[in-house]
Amino acid sequence: MSALVEVVLPRRLGTDFRWLMGSSWTSNLGDGIALAAGPLLVASLTDDARVVALAAGLQWLPPLLLGLPAGVLTDRLDRRRIVITVNLVRVAVLLVLATLLLTGQAPVPVVLLTLFLLASAEVFADNSAQTFLPTLVARQDLALANARLQAGFATVNQLAGPPIGAALFALGTMWPWTTQALVMVLSVVLVSRISLPPHGRERAPRSHVRRDVADGLRWVRHHAAVRTLVITIFVFNVTFGAAWSVLVLYATQRIGLGPIGYGLLTTVGAVGGIVGIAAYGWLTRRVSLGNLMRAGLVIETLTHLGLALARSPWVALPIFFVFGLHAFVWGTTSTTIRQRAVPLELQGRVGSVNLVGVFGGLVVGSAIGGVLAERWGVTAPFWFAFAGSVVFVVLLWGQLRHVAHADDALTIPDAPGGSSTPRPDAPGAG
Repeated sequence: MSALVEVVLPRRLGTDFRWLMGSSWTSNLGDGIALAAGPLLVASLTDDARVVALAAGLQWLPPLLLGLPAGVLTDRLDRRRIVITVNLVRVAVLLVLATLLLTGQAPVPVVLLTLFLLASAEVFADNSAQTFLPTLVARQDLALANARLQAGFATVNQLAGPPIGAALFALGTMWPWTTQALVMVLSVVLVSRISLPPHGRERAPRSHVRRDVADGLRWVRHHAAVRTLVITIFVFNVTFGAAWSVLVLYATQRIGLGPIGYGLLTTVGAVGGIVGIAAYGWLTRRVSLGNLMRAGLVIETLTHLGLALARSPWVALPIFFVFGLHAFVWGTTSTTIRQRAVPLELQGRVGSVNLVGVFGGLVVGSAIGGVLAERWGVTAPFWFAFAGSVVFVVLLWGQLRHVAHADDALTIPDAPGGSSTPRPDAPGAG
């Protein structure tokens, strides 16, 4: 057993990382429960498709509205205290919702408002929590540590959480939210055990929020590798969002899957993600992070082509497996590069810029996908995604040299005393 623990949680990552991983996995379980329970709750209260779509939109909107301010607060305040406070607020909101459902006093507007509040709180909690890792583990261990955290997302958020949420919902509409509240309390307890070093801005003179936001945007603009990552995730989420916005229609109308089969797509993708995470150490020892990113762009482009051509679930499901593997490798790599490059005092604001890029691309892409599917059928968004991805790969291919260059510069062993020693020509050096 001790040998297994050492493989999963190497001692060199430290005790604080183990508390962080426990908190992350626990929180992801709660979010996975809500992933299934939220749509089921809204659909049980109304059969208006516009309201059901609105519920999904209200959970995508907070990162766009609040991402940049959340980054400012993350860099100004005690990051652990932000996570604890916001998650306790989430617990309170969840218990109020469960009580309203128990008493039969939860109309659709109240449920929509609750989902919006929960998603808004999650923006602040997640933005702060993502800055913990660079302060807890050595730079050369960030890839391994991120892979362990991503494994939690794949297993408990994507695989275990949704079926548990659906089963609890079948027992009674209040039970998923009560369970999530209890899980969040446990996550708060685990976070409270983490000891974080100062991040450099707690005692700094306060500047205007707009200036703090501008500092984060300016840093991203001047750092070639991180700028490339933000641009890449935005443009590729436009194509991804276009295709995935009609995925439920594609699954039922194009490849003949029912509701259970549609859920299987997420499961297969999550299994691919687990395989990718398990192989991540092996991959990073043999392939540079820059080349991993290039391979990911090619895989994503071919995914859209394969799904546009597929007519059978037996063809589509292996494609989703490969895409899931790519998505988790890409996410781990992108996060690792950003955490290595960004100064601790800017982690919150730069992370929030990336968050806005992620959800900005999804919102734009989903609007395009809806129009294309309505006019030319459910495969049209996938053809658009393939063509757009080809163009983006050509345009961005050369820019990914910045990512490879940053990887080379930032993986030089630490100098005596623990200070990092990037080459003078590294992006952002000086």
